[in-house]
Amino acid sequence: MELRQHPFIRELLSLNLPSTDYVVAGSGPLLAHGLRQGVSDLDVVARGGAWKIASSLAEAVSAPSGHGLMVVLFEGHIEIFDRWLPGTQDSDGLIDSAELIQGIPFCPLSEVLAWKMRSNRHKDQQDIELIRGYIGAV
Repeated sequence: MELRQHPFIRELLSLNLPSTDYVVAGSGPLLAHGLRQGVSDLDVVARGGAWKIASSLAEAVSAPSGHGLMVVLFEGHIEIFDRWLPGTQDSDGLIDSAELIQGIPFCPLSEVLAWKMRSNRHKDQQDIELIRGYIGAV
């Protein structure tokens, strides 16, 4: 499937967030690289204008990690955070290091791998192996 045709990507793009003020994190980069065909939602880290737009659309609430705030949109398909997980780069670092895939900013897979390994949750194990295999093949 064309990345821009994915329903969650279409919802994200409909927000018209400035691409220099956000990055798709979580498992979204695996979707962008074709390593996963589906994701349960898109996690987005936003700053500046992108955060202003997101926080004008719904109430910002505490993030599940207890680290910062989040806005939930499109019945939970899009979760926009003002910062990412504890122990990761700050929002500016994540956004500034984004790689554009079809014009959409995504966290580099090396960054995704680092936080999935640090979290070491059972649900991340398959993603860790997929990323390692992909990075090793590139």
